[in-house]
Amino acid sequence: MISISTTKKAHVKGSLPGPESRRIIDIGRNYEAQVQSLQAPIVWKSAKGCIVTDVDGNTYLDWTSGVLVTNVGHCHPKLVKSIQQAAETLLNCYEFPTEARIDLAKRMVEILPRHLHRAFFLTTGSEAVEAAIRVAKKYTGKYEIVSFFGGFHGRTGDARSAGGIKRIKEGYGPSAPGFIHAPYPYCYRCPFKSEPNTCGFMCLDFLDTTVKSLSTGSLAGVIVEPYQGTAGFIFPPDGYLKELEKWTQKMGMVFILDEVQSSFGRTGKFFSLEWEGLTPDLVCVGKGIGSGIPISAVMATDEVLKNLSDGDLGSTFAGNPFACSAALAVIDIMQSEDLVNNANKIGKIIKSCLLEIMNKSSHLGDVRGRGMVMGMEFVKEKKTKEPAPELVNELILRCAQNGLIIGKVGIYGNVVRVAPPLIMTEDEAYESLEIMSKCIMELE
Repeated sequence: MISISTTKKAHVKGSLPGPESRRIIDIGRNYEAQVQSLQAPIVWKSAKGCIVTDVDGNTYLDWTSGVLVTNVGHCHPKLVKSIQQAAETLLNCYEFPTEARIDLAKRMVEILPRHLHRAFFLTTGSEAVEAAIRVAKKYTGKYEIVSFFGGFHGRTGDARSAGGIKRIKEGYGPSAPGFIHAPYPYCYRCPFKSEPNTCGFMCLDFLDTTVKSLSTGSLAGVIVEPYQGTAGFIFPPDGYLKELEKWTQKMGMVFILDEVQSSFGRTGKFFSLEWEGLTPDLVCVGKGIGSGIPISAVMATDEVLKNLSDGDLGSTFAGNPFACSAALAVIDIMQSEDLVNNANKIGKIIKSCLLEIMNKSSHLGDVRGRGMVMGMEFVKEKKTKEPAPELVNELILRCAQNGLIIGKVGIYGNVVRVAPPLIMTEDEAYESLEIMSKCIMELE
């Protein structure tokens, strides 16, 4: 049963969009490229913690974390203070070392498993993926990368080619050569029509068939996400990633774990690899590492870096001292406020309530995830599992009208993203769940 505090934080007056939001949106239609995904008609003005305020003065609880970025909450005062001080000191320094960059490299190596020895900093998740793929190719002297249906690793050259979502590729011509795609364990919609409890990782067994049929014999590495966010927050069954790692090692390939979304506490561990004790050769980190400030990283073993020379990796803003200062503050905040444990605690509350709602709803077909990241997959009928993207569009609008910001993802556009900032309180969780429950029941 969902029960909340009497002190509510979400408040929306009138219909959406409000007059000021409408004015700004109309201007944007005239001048801004209309290429980003459309969500609720809200123009954000400010945000603090888990609360977003729009230009019309309406307040909302945030289930997006600014799209899985603000793990420590919007505008955390310690983070704001750190970047203010950094902005007064040094904004960028390409190629020369800075104290902030070296300190962050040390901290990252210290908080990751001991087999990862080095850090290299970049700006975006796509950059981190591109760099990791280059390292794998240089180390092995080979060029083929195995990736997965539904994967999303970015929109740049190799990152886009490694992805397995049609709409990310459609209309842009051929992908880069050397990428081999295989099924990912999307258990709610199993490509082999199997059941998770009895399939025995059939999709993993199919990897042998895939590479035997498609590889030229130049296998360099495997890149995989601990969960597929853009595809619809698809989580593999327990044990799958460890078995995939063993298969990768058996094949003599580099294991690349794309933790751009899943790191920095999002799944209820500081890094998602901790759930199964994974030992990847390369880890891509992004989004939550800067909690709103653009920065990414590639963490690597000494072994895979041994064939690289000076200048083999680089980027204008790599190791930017401003961004590195932000990341150092984020690590401090997460450790001092025990946000990983809070993600587990609040995540369990949210998932338990969502499962209750699923049992009452004829359209909520699946709730999956862990920690503070979940997917709610909506269907027209539970028996047929036919995707219901139009229903999700309506749910986004209804939730916003009641003070909850949600977003949609998924191969079919029918999955609601559940990814609040890790600092969310119990009262905020229950208030947001009451809004979600109300809106879903209205749609019934």
